[in-house]
Amino acid sequence: MRLRTLLIWLAVVPTVAMGTQVTVTADRLLEQSARLRADVEAAERVGAPLYTLLVDMQEERTATAAQWAGTDGAEAELRVRRAATDTAAAEFRSLADDPSRSFTEVTRQLDRLPAYRQRADTRSGGADSTLAYYSDVIGKVIQVYQQEFSHAEDAELAQASRPVVSMLQATEMVAREDTVLALAGPSGELSFVGYDQFVSSLGAQRYLHEALIVPHLTERDERFYERVVGSEDWQAKTRIENAVLSGHKDTVVGIKVPAEVGGWKSAHANFSVQMTTLNIDLARSVLARGEAKAAELQAEVAWLIAGSGGGLLAVVVVVVFTTRSVLRRLRELHERTVTVAEETLPDVVARLERGQTVDPGALPSVSGDRDEVGRISDAFARAVAVSVDGHRRLAAERHGFGLFASGIASRTGNLVSRQLSLTEDLQDTFGHDEALLAQLMRSDQLTVGMRRQIENLLILAGGEVPDPHTEPMRVADLLREAAAEVEDFRRIERQALDETSVEPSVISQISHLLAELLDNATRFSPPRSKVVIRAELVADGLTVEIEDRGPRVSPERYEEMNGRLHQAPPYSVLAENAHRLGLFVVGHLADQLGATVTLRRSVYGGTCAVVVLPAELLLPTEGETPREPTRREPARREPALPAPAAEPAAAAAPAPSDPEPDPEPAAEPAAAEKPGREPGPGKEPDSAPEPDPRAEPEPVAHTSAGLPSRRTKAPRPAAAAVPAARPAPAAAAARPALPERVPQTHIADQLRAPRVPETRVPQDTATPEEVADAWADYEQGTQTVEEELRRDQP
Repeated sequence: MRLRTLLIWLAVVPTVAMGTQVTVTADRLLEQSARLRADVEAAERVGAPLYTLLVDMQEERTATAAQWAGTDGAEAELRVRRAATDTAAAEFRSLADDPSRSFTEVTRQLDRLPAYRQRADTRSGGADSTLAYYSDVIGKVIQVYQQEFSHAEDAELAQASRPVVSMLQATEMVAREDTVLALAGPSGELSFVGYDQFVSSLGAQRYLHEALIVPHLTERDERFYERVVGSEDWQAKTRIENAVLSGHKDTVVGIKVPAEVGGWKSAHANFSVQMTTLNIDLARSVLARGEAKAAELQAEVAWLIAGSGGGLLAVVVVVVFTTRSVLRRLRELHERTVTVAEETLPDVVARLERGQTVDPGALPSVSGDRDEVGRISDAFARAVAVSVDGHRRLAAERHGFGLFASGIASRTGNLVSRQLSLTEDLQDTFGHDEALLAQLMRSDQLTVGMRRQIENLLILAGGEVPDPHTEPMRVADLLREAAAEVEDFRRIERQALDETSVEPSVISQISHLLAELLDNATRFSPPRSKVVIRAELVADGLTVEIEDRGPRVSPERYEEMNGRLHQAPPYSVLAENAHRLGLFVVGHLADQLGATVTLRRSVYGGTCAVVVLPAELLLPTEGETPREPTRREPARREPALPAPAAEPAAAAAPAPSDPEPDPEPAAEPAAAEKPGREPGPGKEPDSAPEPDPRAEPEPVAHTSAGLPSRRTKAPRPAAAAVPAARPAPAAAAARPALPERVPQTHIADQLRAPRVPETRVPQDTATPEEVADAWADYEQGTQTVEEELRRDQP
């Protein structure tokens, strides 16, 4: 999961939680406000009829008790009270139509009213049970008030509604006292049960007034209450109650009440009206406070939503700002990291590998920031510093190893050069012995290959191949020199331009590069096949194509080999491919020359190596007569020319049957085609003169260290004949042509020594043994290629 997503979730989760909490709270407050408004509406709609029903039921109960006691005029009073009760009950039933509320209990009790009225009219049963029914209905009405309008979920409204319910209960207690005294009738006698009810009602109403009503009245309601209890009617009520408690007389069947009870009815009629007014005011006050509370809850919801919305907006702004700031810093850190990883660090590593110094300011530094992003940046800077230090140590070790390898290669190269000089001396001394001369030439060829491998080591170690050339070289001569470095050089067919020359400072490098490609082409192609090398001028410079007839190579293999050519490998890769270093050497040389080397499939099924040399390495050939090749190209396939008359044995030899004849003497091609060895001044390769038997050998030149130098023999007149004392052996006709090296071609002209006469050895056809050896070489090369291909397959 991306960091941006995590930061967004970090903001979304608390925002959603906060929004959910606000929604739940607002919903609860709105529900409470709606319930308060519903209660207020129900109280306004049903409360007044319900209170009227309460008062009418109390009056009917008192009238029923008076009728039961035989009071004069009680029947007419009862009919009036019953009519008022029926009217209040009908109005209540029409309004209390909500089945979910507790009004249904009162309605169910009212349905039993006719039956109890009939019992009162017929005086069936006891008066107490009939009057108890009225008390139950009134209690249900008070219970409805307590359940519906007490607002128990709101403490403030519950506190305000408590005096209303208590006042209704106190009024009911006073009404029960009135009922009990009415049941005493004209006789003024109460049963013991009636007297107990009077005493209980009196104690309850006094407790309610003192404990539950007065302490909870508001200042305004308390003043009104004091006026009621201070009136004469209330004082008369209190005197009558005290008289009943203290002035009653016990009889056999009950209790005789005092005569002061006669003033109860008028006093009760007056203070009950005042209490009713107080009850209505208290109820209206509670309803007003409920309406105000509902409006306050709605306002609280509005403020909650507005505040929460502002808080959420602030959270969103802070989160967006913080996220953008963090992401900006992380993006800058990422860009710096990518820049260091893709540009700075590779450049630093390249400079270290080249042995150059590195500016510490180019690397990221430790800033010391203590926040998280700063610590990450500092950690990356420390990682880069450790990496650069490691690369610096590796570069120093690699540079030291390169110097070590270069030193070994240089010393070994000196030994090889001395061995080549010794071989040339042996060739000069024992050149009349053809068998020995062939072995010496073979040794010389192997030594040249050894020198090329040593130069490969020098190149891979970071050194440079010494280039003794001081004059430009024609492309044809350059290709000839490169071909002479290959052991099987007779199979190479050259096609070159003479009007173009190469800068002298890069001759050895180009020659070595082409020699490596030619060596690969001859080793991985059939022994009798040709390897063609051609050079042509193109828009980008000079292109050299080397085409062989080797085995088929897959496109993936070509891609891998081209990768070796275009990228310098580390030592670990070189160690894994120690048996195949030719392409790495070619890649190093191409990188030094600014050339490009590409391997692709040839139209003949083999491999074609395309080398493009840049134009700045080329020079036009001016004022120089193009030199003929020192030996004829194999593609010509011309018959062998007869030997001069001075050599009867060579003239008597049959025409060669080799498919790759070389009509010229083998000594001259080999001398012209050995790497870095050019003919001496004033000597044409194709017109090698016969040695003069009268000339004595020149002394061998030595270096300052006492080592033999590569000597150059002085040219002899072309008309000189071969002395008869050194005729070609009779077995020469059955021997192949022996190539010969031309000494002293890589040294300066001032160091070249005079050349002693050389014996021309006529070319001969290949023997069956050589054909067998060539076929064995072909089979070995084919097996080597197949083994490498199997090893390269995954």
